[in-house]
Amino acid sequence: MATGVSVSSVTLTNSFERKTPFSGKPFSETSPSSLLASSSIHFNRKRWKSMRSVMEKKVENDHAQLKDDMTVTKALEDTEKWNIITLRASERLERKRSERYTYLVAAIMSSLGVTSAAAMAVYYRFSWQTEVGEYLLPEMFGTFALSVGSAVGMEFWARWAHRTLWHASLWQMHESHHRPRDGPFELNDVFAITNAVPAIALLSYGLFNKGLFPGLCFGAGLGITTFGMAYMFVHDGLVHRRFPVGPIADVPYLRKVAAAHQLHHSCIFNGVPYGLFLGPKEIREVGGMEELEKEVQRRAKKSNS
Repeated sequence: MATGVSVSSVTLTNSFERKTPFSGKPFSETSPSSLLASSSIHFNRKRWKSMRSVMEKKVENDHAQLKDDMTVTKALEDTEKWNIITLRASERLERKRSERYTYLVAAIMSSLGVTSAAAMAVYYRFSWQTEVGEYLLPEMFGTFALSVGSAVGMEFWARWAHRTLWHASLWQMHESHHRPRDGPFELNDVFAITNAVPAIALLSYGLFNKGLFPGLCFGAGLGITTFGMAYMFVHDGLVHRRFPVGPIADVPYLRKVAAAHQLHHSCIFNGVPYGLFLGPKEIREVGGMEELEKEVQRRAKKSNS
């Protein structure tokens, strides 16, 4: 009995150990449902990659479009700003031209008026003396001598008043000359009128009265008038270009005068020079000739450009 059971066991074991035609291949435990799921996942991944690629391209296109829109917007803004700047510049240039024209008309009218009045006064003053037989050489000499002396003296008066008054107690009026001018005139122009008052008074007294003293007064008034005319053309015309001065700008010494006055406005030497026609001399006294030459060259280059 035991032997039979043993044989049966061996036979059963051998039957299980017998190789089948498929025994060399691994047995797959994958079911049809798992294969379907795997195919679905693979399809979903492929679809997701395709969608992701499409979305990335769309984002890139959107970014490119946004960048183009921003570039166009910036270009439009820059164009608008440039148009505004150009418009303002043209308006400023036109305003400057109008101011220069207005001041030029005023300068011409005042120059013609003052010059003709002074010439007529001189003519009638001495023709009247000659007619009545009172041709007095000392009086005529005194008149012309004082006219030259008062013209030169006005330079020193202007220097003293500029330093002591205009840059001190009268700075509120003179300050308008050291700031950008808005319009053809400035408050500082009042000083020209104040200097014209004594000139007119002296000329009138000397014209309608006889004698040496009236002749001296007439000469003093004539010298103040001459200085005022020269000051207007050099200071207002040549230095600050409020109106064209023509060939005056080509005089070498007057170029130095203009450059010296420009140094006064730059305050490099604490306001020096305070005078006008002797401004280069004041610059030399403070050792600023190098700066003066640089300013002369700078103004010449600016005029040629």
